[in-house]
Amino acid sequence: MADLAARTAPSRVGPERPDPSVGRARIRVPSATARVPSATARAADDDPRPGPRRAPTGPIDLTGRDEPRDERGDEARAERTTPTRIVEIRSDRARERDDLVVGEEPLAIRACGPGQAPIEVAVTMRTPGDEVDLALGFLFTEGLIEGEDVIAVSFGDPGRVRRPDDEVTVHLKGPLDLGRVAERRFVATAACGICGKASIEEVALRCEPPPPGRPVVPVTVLGRLPQRLRAAQVTFELTGGLHAAALFRPDGELVALREDVGRHNALDKLIGSQLRLGRLPLHDAVLLVSGRVSFEIVQKAAAAGIPIVGAISAPSDLAVEAARALGLTLVGFLRDGRANVYAGLDRVRLDGPGGSTGVEPGSTLASTSDRSSIPDPPLLTRPDR
Repeated sequence: MADLAARTAPSRVGPERPDPSVGRARIRVPSATARVPSATARAADDDPRPGPRRAPTGPIDLTGRDEPRDERGDEARAERTTPTRIVEIRSDRARERDDLVVGEEPLAIRACGPGQAPIEVAVTMRTPGDEVDLALGFLFTEGLIEGEDVIAVSFGDPGRVRRPDDEVTVHLKGPLDLGRVAERRFVATAACGICGKASIEEVALRCEPPPPGRPVVPVTVLGRLPQRLRAAQVTFELTGGLHAAALFRPDGELVALREDVGRHNALDKLIGSQLRLGRLPLHDAVLLVSGRVSFEIVQKAAAAGIPIVGAISAPSDLAVEAARALGLTLVGFLRDGRANVYAGLDRVRLDGPGGSTGVEPGSTLASTSDRSSIPDPPLLTRPDR
């Protein structure tokens, strides 16, 4: 990771395709192509959760590859969704039909340094897929590791656990600070994230503020991002039950997207993918999340150096306070050609004569008091199938 960081521009944001400029210092992650050993396969046959699931055999070097995304197509999607029978009611008519619901399973995130036994840092409920990214992103955004600390990642022992990819261990080049782990006393759920969070002041101490006033993004570009996010949500299209977090360039090009049943998990997966590729801090990126913005979303964005955070829905008061204190731009209710800018006006450019930078009081952007007049966003519902 150290060599990788040295060869990669600190603020570089790139699309999910092979990058010839990145050298051989990739984080070693488990192979997703090895079949489950027979004993584990027999145990999996008794598991009511859907399959197929494949157990990794150990860490491998991803030299020359970009995202280690699961390319198994229908098999990978089957792990993220579960078929079920439902009764669909429309007005006064009802019919029984097949449907898909999103998968939700526990993931144990562990870490260790040389000579240390793995320590379980957190257990979170997540949608299967991108487990390595989730573990890396979680540990990084919670301040427990730096990108250059990681030398390898491994999944659970197939002889010990039924679902090896329900356990991820991050191996560090130096010892894991057990005191920092104990301080946080993590309790994670898919819905509410991590309890016992650090204060805004603590976050500010460990997160460098992004460069002031850049990038500057036209409001018309921001307005196109929700539809681009929605078009890239493959599993949401099948289930209607996932949050998403996506990175865009300032010109609106989609860089990367992750989905998960938990909004915090989706963002951790996204940031973890960029950490693994040596692209942090993300000073030229725009983040868009599919739901509301809590303090934790802002905190995680700040940890990754993301200067602009957009959301389809509303921010909390603490999220607004944190964005202002940490120097981030925060845009809420981004849909239907409207937006509320809560912080960082200097990074938003109004389109029109002169192309002025920033948002002046009394502009045509929706004010905070306009929230009740904005309907629920169409991308939070899926079409009938």
